[in-house]
Amino acid sequence: MTLLQHLDELRVRLKRISFAIILGCLACYSFAEKLFDYLVMPMVAVMPDQSSFIYTAPHEAFVTYLKVAALAGFFAASPYIFYQVWAFIAPGLYEEERKYIVPIAFFSAACFIGGGAFAYFIVFPFAFEFFMSFNTGNIQAMLKLNEYLSFSMKLIFAFGLVFEMPLFALFLSRLGIVTATMMRKARKFAILFSFILAAILTPPDVVSQLLMAGPLMILYEISIIIAALFGKRKASEETEEDNEGEEAMAE
Repeated sequence: MTLLQHLDELRVRLKRISFAIILGCLACYSFAEKLFDYLVMPMVAVMPDQSSFIYTAPHEAFVTYLKVAALAGFFAASPYIFYQVWAFIAPGLYEEERKYIVPIAFFSAACFIGGGAFAYFIVFPFAFEFFMSFNTGNIQAMLKLNEYLSFSMKLIFAFGLVFEMPLFALFLSRLGIVTATMMRKARKFAILFSFILAAILTPPDVVSQLLMAGPLMILYEISIIIAALFGKRKASEETEEDNEGEEAMAE
C-alpha cells in the first residue's frame, strides 16, 4: 500500500470509530443520570454530610451527562473500536497472525475495561478518601460536577490505556522488535518512565501518581513474562544462552 492509501485507510477507520462512539453515546444518554450516580458513588461514600456536588453554569449539568454518556458509549463500543485499530495494523502482519485480529480486539477491549474498573474500584476509594481527609472545620468540600467528572475520566482512561501494556508487549515481541532480555535490561529505565508517565496521565497529585506507577511496574513485569513465552528470540540471544549452557556443562 502507498502512503496515500494508508492515509485513506486511516480516515475510513477513524470515521467508523467516531460513528461507533456517537452511537454508543446516544444509546447510553437515557441512562446518563444513573451512570453518573454510579460514577460519583466512590466520592459520595467518603464525603462529609455537609459537602455536596454543585454546578456553577446553567448548562454544566447537561454537559456533564453528555460526557458521562460519551464515556459509557466509548467503553460499550470498545471491542469495535479496538477491532478497527487492529484491522488498520493488519496489513503489516503475517497471514497466520491476521486470523487472531478478532480475539485480540476483544482482549484489547477487556484490558481497557479492566483498567477502567481497576481505577473505579481500587484507585478511586483510596484517592478520594485521602483528598477528603483535608475537609476540616475551616475547609469544606463543595465539588463542581464538571471538575469531578474531568478528574474521574482522566484516571479511568489513563488506567485503561496502561492496562494495554501486556498486549503491546505481545505484539512487539511477536514482531521481534522487543525481547524479554531487552526488557529486563531496561527495567530501571521502565521504573523511571512509569513515574514520568503517571505524572503525565494522572491529575497532579502524588496519590494518583503512586497508584498508577505501582500497577505500571507490575504490568511491565507481566509484559516481560509474556515476551519470554510468546516472543521471537534474536539469534544473538540464542547464541548467548547456548554459550552459557556449554560453559555450565564444561564446569
